[in-house]
Amino acid sequence: MDLIRSSGPISRVELVNATGLTQPTISNIVRRLIDDGVVRETGDLVATRGKPRSMLVINSRAAYGVGIHVAADALTCVVTDTRGGTVGRQLVATPEDGRPESLMARLATLYHEITQGLGLPPQSVAGMAVVGPGPVDVRRGRFLALPGLLGPPGPAGLDLAHALTGRLGVPVLVDSDAAAATVGEFWGRQVSRERTFGCLYMNSGIGSGVVLDGALHRGASSNAGKLGHLAVARDGERCHCGNRGCLEQRAAPRALVARARAVPGLADRLRIGAGDPDARAFDVLARAAIYGDVQASALLAESAELLAEGALLLANLWDIDTLVLAGPGFAVAGSIYVTEIRRRLAERAFARDVHDVRVDLSSNPRDSAAIGGAALVLQGSVAPGHGPLVSTMR
Repeated sequence: MDLIRSSGPISRVELVNATGLTQPTISNIVRRLIDDGVVRETGDLVATRGKPRSMLVINSRAAYGVGIHVAADALTCVVTDTRGGTVGRQLVATPEDGRPESLMARLATLYHEITQGLGLPPQSVAGMAVVGPGPVDVRRGRFLALPGLLGPPGPAGLDLAHALTGRLGVPVLVDSDAAAATVGEFWGRQVSRERTFGCLYMNSGIGSGVVLDGALHRGASSNAGKLGHLAVARDGERCHCGNRGCLEQRAAPRALVARARAVPGLADRLRIGAGDPDARAFDVLARAAIYGDVQASALLAESAELLAEGALLLANLWDIDTLVLAGPGFAVAGSIYVTEIRRRLAERAFARDVHDVRVDLSSNPRDSAAIGGAALVLQGSVAPGHGPLVSTMR
């Protein structure tokens, strides 16, 4: 399945060569996948000396995944098809009362509204993933810290996945936004499993993910890749993680907005209001930097330099060959970050004389986590062994 996803259209003979399996084995597997509606023949034929070869692709309508990204001010819901194409999107406000029960009710309502609005048969929905800032307890399906959204941090929080599964009747996963964005970019770009793929994610915080042999590297508790808590200032302020001088305290959007507000006259000149959410204020700051505002440019340049150091560490640790920048933090000023990271990796990546590291910006950075949530569900459904365990295709 993963080979067809990343290489399709592909013939049965090419699958034999790529997997080392026998022709009868491949034929039997493909026949079952076609019978299940997961794979289809394109109708195209490739001429050969013998019998013309029919080509195989994933059936984009075989199943749909629903991903919801939980942020402080909004819930972004995206539905994707089996090939990662977006078929629906809805944005609603996060409940203001901060009660876990209110959030769960809003999530359930959002799921019903978007799937029914798109006319999706219930049996065609592989499941839903709810993603947000870590840390997460993936096994129990809960966020450990979403201040103001899910009550007190820690084990007393709501088992969101279990509660929503019972309420909706579909498998529900809970995962971090950075992990989801990584899988979404890997899946949607049809990246080969042979590549070592990395994703740098920036929203209110900074995270990362790496895909090895077609599967996300999760670590012991599915909380790998917390690049934002790399210490970059030994004498920095204490972070909520317990460390000092963390990367996201110096380079993340909320940190830059706080510093912009501390620069005399800058916030007023850019019309950043005292009550503006950090995400909106950062967009204003980033736009000013793009248009050449000296003070805004200085703040964004420092952030890009620090993030480039994080990207260099990621590249050297995993020897990655592809890196994508995703998340709302890159939506406006992504070009500033891409340029600096490309320069840093070209000059200082350990394996630079062996291979280049391709650095790209997500085609949809704002929705990348929600799209990735849907991809998590689909990957676990149609490519077992490469994603989280969900129920089999129905």
